[in-house]
Amino acid sequence: MNATVKINLNHKSYLRNPEETILGQKIVSESIRLIDQLGFEEFTFKKLAHEISSTEASVYRYFENKHKLLVYLVSWYWVWLDYQITFQTNNISDAAQRLRIIIRILAEASLNNLQTSYMDEAALHRIVIADAAKAYLTKGVDADNKDQLFREYKTLCKKIAAILLELAPGYPYPHALISTVMEATHQQTYFVQHLPSLTDIKSGENVTGKVADFLEQLVFAAITNYKI
Repeated sequence: MNATVKINLNHKSYLRNPEETILGQKIVSESIRLIDQLGFEEFTFKKLAHEISSTEASVYRYFENKHKLLVYLVSWYWVWLDYQITFQTNNISDAAQRLRIIIRILAEASLNNLQTSYMDEAALHRIVIADAAKAYLTKGVDADNKDQLFREYKTLCKKIAAILLELAPGYPYPHALISTVMEATHQQTYFVQHLPSLTDIKSGENVTGKVADFLEQLVFAAITNYKI
């Protein structure tokens, strides 16, 4: 996979597509660095503007507020994972094998990839672990959902759930299980780093591998009585 990948989001999270300009790409890449460094609560457009030697007004021409910027970053992350899943499972017919690969991709999303020239996937992954839930745990979640701001997350969940149903067509909770796995991927990694008593995975171990092992066991144990 040596070609450069360009991901465009047709999205109401932004006012102007940041992919279309050098300044927009700089806003995105520097916001990832700053949020990763400062945390989402301490991040402001004023600080971002200073780092890119521009003005707050220029940032506001792309994003209405930092919440919409976070939605954009998280949505980009899910599209990027969707691309990885499609590429790595494209020629695999066995549903169980595809599902195992997908779980590994979800767990290993912290690895940087040279295909995206201005995105730091490792930093973005850390942001998603710490802050992705803040994109939808808001008073405005229903309005945001109506505007399809979570479309990429839901699309990926539906896609993986469909693969699960190929393997276990009678399983009654495919979307609930897959959304739980998608969230648990981040939660378990966060717990290892910050709340170790909430997980059995230890810091210093192969964390991504252990998380993938745990989630694979969880998924296949849940569907064991429903498999073809």
